[in-house]
Amino acid sequence: NDIIIEPLLQQKIETFEQLAKGSKFQLSTDLTEITSSLMLGYCIILEENQSFVYMASVPKSQGRSIEEPMNEKTTKGSHEGFVESLHTNIHLIRKRIISPLLKVKYFKVGNISNTKIAIIYIDQLVNRTIAEEIEKRISTIKIDLLVSSGSLEELIEDTSFSPFPQILNTERPDRVVSYLNEGKITVLVDGDPRVLILPITFFAFYQSSDDYTSRWWIGSTLRFIRFFSFIIAISFPAIYIAIVSFHSEVLPIGVLYTVRVGLEYVPFPPFLEALVMQIILELLKEASIRLPSPVAQTIGIVGGLVIGTAVVESNLISNTMIVVIGFTAIASFVIPVEEMGTSVRLLGFPMMVAAALFGFFGIVMMFMLLFIHLSKLESFGSPYFSPLSPLKIKELKDSFIRFPIWMLNNRPTDSKPNFIQQQWYSRVWKKK
Repeated sequence: NDIIIEPLLQQKIETFEQLAKGSKFQLSTDLTEITSSLMLGYCIILEENQSFVYMASVPKSQGRSIEEPMNEKTTKGSHEGFVESLHTNIHLIRKRIISPLLKVKYFKVGNISNTKIAIIYIDQLVNRTIAEEIEKRISTIKIDLLVSSGSLEELIEDTSFSPFPQILNTERPDRVVSYLNEGKITVLVDGDPRVLILPITFFAFYQSSDDYTSRWWIGSTLRFIRFFSFIIAISFPAIYIAIVSFHSEVLPIGVLYTVRVGLEYVPFPPFLEALVMQIILELLKEASIRLPSPVAQTIGIVGGLVIGTAVVESNLISNTMIVVIGFTAIASFVIPVEEMGTSVRLLGFPMMVAAALFGFFGIVMMFMLLFIHLSKLESFGSPYFSPLSPLKIKELKDSFIRFPIWMLNNRPTDSKPNFIQQQWYSRVWKKK
């Protein structure tokens, strides 16, 4: 209205080129290009007796302000997060990597939606074979509507039936930049603040930005606790079931007496106890997510205190089971990536079935199957369980724990970067 319509109505212009005040202005004779430009927010101006049209870019959309992601809060470091605008997200990456080596490639997916997708990588580092494979998978997608990065993830991942995510989602620009420096590839979808990072390994889902903004021994301790939480979240209820049902002799006599007294008046077997409490935990989690924040806090209090106390006093669930499920829930929430935490909690169900049938032997067999699956799994041709399978001892410096930053001279080899070494001797002052 301000740049095009009013000047035309008031006849304050001499040529159509004067309409392009501060906007992208071009001529075109291609009907396909004109149609696409119209859908992108261009104003199309047709003049009588002319074989071309004027196209002025005058889009305006109200976007969300840049703020810290709700699911990836940190105590130190940047508090910026991606938004729904593709151009804004690319800018957040470019301002952190001021280099002509940063490459951006655009694709359109969806016959109806025409969703814009951007692939970003550092040209000097990225493995061309992996980059070409990702570009091929995206460019060959045939679908009518693509609205989110989650849909794109399902369309391009290697093994859709695996319980483990093979592509990392993040809303933090600083995390994206760190992975770009390792030779990985970033995929952005217009309209979605979540950015895909690939290829990725299992250990990346247990790493947080705080690991690198804190001192190395603090970051290492926190990371080790997260990996320990993986064992608790996936096996703690199963271990309880196995002990109560088959292996009571492993407990000290005092602890065993307390557990047996708690189970004396409970009419259900331990497996059914654990199954019901895990389902209730998932119900409470879903309810707290869907409801407004003040109501969600009330639901948490009601679920944790009122319902928990009621089921114990009515002898439907034992006190010990409440403690076990509580520890399990806390351990799963420690994982920095919510998708991996949910996968770990769901894997606890088959683990409980194995414990109820075979005791400790069933738990050991489930862990064997789990690690065999992790060892065989790949993310775009890269080993998912690296650096443990295949074993790369030098890369263990940044897996379970984190060594000092000046000792991490080499990039991880899981993404097969062109240059492994990233710094010769970072502490030059020490050498002198």
